Amino acid sequence: MKNEGTKLTPAGADYYSGYSRLKFHRNDRVLYVNIDSPTSKNAVDDPLHTELARVFYEVNQDPMADVIVLSGTGKWFCAGGEMSWFQELIDEKDKWRSMVVDAKRIMNGLLELEKPIIAKVNGPAAGLGASIALLCDLVYADKNVLIGDPHVKMGLVAGDGGAIIWPYLVGLNKAKEMLLTGRMLSATEAHDLGLVNHVVEPDELDAVVDEMANELAAGATLAIRWTKTVMNLELRRINSAISDAALAYETLTNESQDHQEAVNAFVERRAPVFVGK
Repeated sequence: MKNEGTKLTPAGADYYSGYSRLKFHRNDRVLYVNIDSPTSKNAVDDPLHTELARVFYEVNQDPMADVIVLSGTGKWFCAGGEMSWFQELIDEKDKWRSMVVDAKRIMNGLLELEKPIIAKVNGPAAGLGASIALLCDLVYADKNVLIGDPHVKMGLVAGDGGAIIWPYLVGLNKAKEMLLTGRMLSATEAHDLGLVNHVVEPDELDAVVDEMANELAAGATLAIRWTKTVMNLELRRINSAISDAALAYETLTNESQDHQEAVNAFVERRAPVFVGK
């Protein structure tokens, strides 16, 4: 539910123009960015992926925003890749190559963003959706949501952030357990592992996030931004060291029989039969 105390105003078409999958509103110095995709479950398609590669650089330059709140519209935060888009990326190699460039920009944009960004996980977050949430500075989750990275269940390497952020947050062996199985976690499980800062009742989520966002917006802006920047330096180093290889291996699996089988099985609503090729 929307917090009745939050007075939202449009972010301004002059500043955030050309977006079709992201919506922007302001509450004083807090900028709210909502994933608002026409795809089922706020799944990622080509336009959304392109916009995510752009948005974090633009909000960093927004002179009217000191704090960012990222969320999803409806009942989902973001479900990861949309199946028809997956098929396009298999069939069109140039589109895949462009996607890889944008995938790096999404990760870099989040990690280089100086302003504090809060993930308000209002619904399930899977695959890239989970990576985006976990790369934020603070994560607040509706207690009923699921969070996970099921790349392997789609026959893909977790190349677009999962292999970077999960080990950093929960430790290598626990991250291996989660990413090699692709298991989805409850909000409570994610909190216990250190992936989520706070688990909140659904009807309290907006108010609790607004309270934190307003506290940060009222703080010493430069001190907050640059403290975050310093803390992100090691994560940026890890991302720089790993992301090229992670995306290269994901590229190989995009061309695999198992990935095509996973897409076919999802569309046909059956269990995939993997052959290791």
